[in-house]
Amino acid sequence: MTKAIFLDRDGVINHDTGYVGKSENFRFMDGIFQLCRTATHELGYLIAVITNQSGIARGYYTEQDFHNLTEWMLSEFKKNDVHVAAVYFCPFHVDGAIEKYKKDSFDRKPNPGMILKARDELNIDLSQSVLIGDNDSDAEAGRRAGVGKLILLKGKYPITLADDVTVCESLGDIEMEFA
Repeated sequence: MTKAIFLDRDGVINHDTGYVGKSENFRFMDGIFQLCRTATHELGYLIAVITNQSGIARGYYTEQDFHNLTEWMLSEFKKNDVHVAAVYFCPFHVDGAIEKYKKDSFDRKPNPGMILKARDELNIDLSQSVLIGDNDSDAEAGRRAGVGKLILLKGKYPITLADDVTVCESLGDIEMEFA
């Protein structure tokens, strides 16, 4: 088994400007590539992205738009010497406008479905892994899955302080937490 870093996308990998579905609206967070290089090259973590994408259910962009953006995002990681092992996403939301996606899902954070899929597909030891998010629902998903370390980046959403969650101001601060 291996250890992994689970990254939320919007608010951790890129600035969360609301329903980012195209590369022209995607701005990487300062320090994300350095954080991931340290995690993979120096500390031996796999990188897995776990992201709620209710913008698909709401009709703001299509699932194909998401896949195109993800392909572009992964190419940018590769250009920066970072390998992302897998990307998991949940396009569903109970308040969706697109009938196909209008439902609850075990994959939608705060549920642990995406993390558990990654565990099974990538042979991950969750107790040795780290989740980095920017929202209480990210931490709750990690908690429910049994992820060993939960880190939240201050940003767009209010964070409820909890004993098992480390809150950081920047990605550089986060790197210090698991290095």
